[in-house]
Amino acid sequence: MIVFALVTTLLTAVAQGSPSAEVLSALQVRGNVATSDDEMRRLAGVDIGMPVGPETIVTIAERLRATKRFDRVEVLKRYASIADPTQIVLVVIVDEGPVSIKRTNDPNNPTRVVRRRLPSLLFSPILGNESGYGITYGALLTHPEPAGKESRVAFPLTWGVQKRAGADFEKRFPGGWLTRIEIGGSVSRRINPRFDAEDDRRAVYFRPERRFTQSLRVRGLTAWQDVSFLNVADRFTSLGGEVVFDTRLDPFLARNAVFLRATRNHLTFAERETVNRTDLEAHGYLGLFAQTILVASARRDSADGPLPDYLKPLLGPSSVRGFKTGSAAGDSLVSGSLELRVPLTSPLSFAKIGVSGFVDAGTTYDYGERFADQPLMRGVGGSVWFTAAFFRVNVAVAHGIGASTRVHLLGNLTF
Repeated sequence: MIVFALVTTLLTAVAQGSPSAEVLSALQVRGNVATSDDEMRRLAGVDIGMPVGPETIVTIAERLRATKRFDRVEVLKRYASIADPTQIVLVVIVDEGPVSIKRTNDPNNPTRVVRRRLPSLLFSPILGNESGYGITYGALLTHPEPAGKESRVAFPLTWGVQKRAGADFEKRFPGGWLTRIEIGGSVSRRINPRFDAEDDRRAVYFRPERRFTQSLRVRGLTAWQDVSFLNVADRFTSLGGEVVFDTRLDPFLARNAVFLRATRNHLTFAERETVNRTDLEAHGYLGLFAQTILVASARRDSADGPLPDYLKPLLGPSSVRGFKTGSAAGDSLVSGSLELRVPLTSPLSFAKIGVSGFVDAGTTYDYGERFADQPLMRGVGGSVWFTAAFFRVNVAVAHGIGASTRVHLLGNLTF
């Protein structure tokens, strides 16, 4: 009897010291605009006074996500009272995505909030001028996050010298083995100034990218193109890769930095022999006295076989200033330049104005010829430029030695 009494007393004491079960005393909803609080409680499947167990929070979150009404769902557990830890408050935070307000014919409720089902499009203008070609203008329509965070679909629509309509999908993978993928397609038309002919193309592409460091990235290049040029229809596929090493913080006014790019493509044509094309580009930026920068650039585009006319690189202001775009064309192009850039405004200014002096040289030649046998085209001159975060204009006056003096206008508006 004594043992029985001791056991009974011990069990009673344990029972009295054990905590009671947690129960729901209140539900708070945040972020709901188109869905009422009562509807949120119904979708969550909760009632005041119901027990709250270890799986309750996960279960409620899964129920709300299963409705497909919300872009994001979060359920938090809070205590309603310090004195009574069994009273629980659940806080439900939701993101319904884009919503809109619509008018009704009910005078008691003149407006109602609904979730927009159509994809939202962001708009930004496109404006650029390339010397020797002309002005390109249009718009870029972008739908953000069609495949989750870090994704977008863009629809570039341009007119002028570059007529293009396309769709480009991009998805980034922070922390993944692949850093980014790009998939897209387009139809375009552009005048080739060398042959004064329309270059019509239809293209699709896929580009996976891996960024190893902030400065080093490697990208795969695969594409298919259908071309109509000089009344000849052609098509080809390209398979290759690109390596870029870029230490610049400002692409135009970098100091003590380099940009290196190497691209290799294997081109397979429908009715001609395959060709391997290699493009090399290098820029070095050396900071001198005050804000002055010395920029040294070199470029080589080469092929191990004859290229069709629509793929031949053109010599012009992008390689040797002082000459008309399309002054020469060939299977290979080699060029280089030295430029002294002198900003005239404070380095803390949002917009910067400056002047430059430059010397350019370059040439083109066909497959089977040697670079050493080619005469170099040379140009000297100066420029005035203006650059801001999203706008840049460069007006250069250059004299092509043995040719003429030309004014080159380059500009673009980007966001």
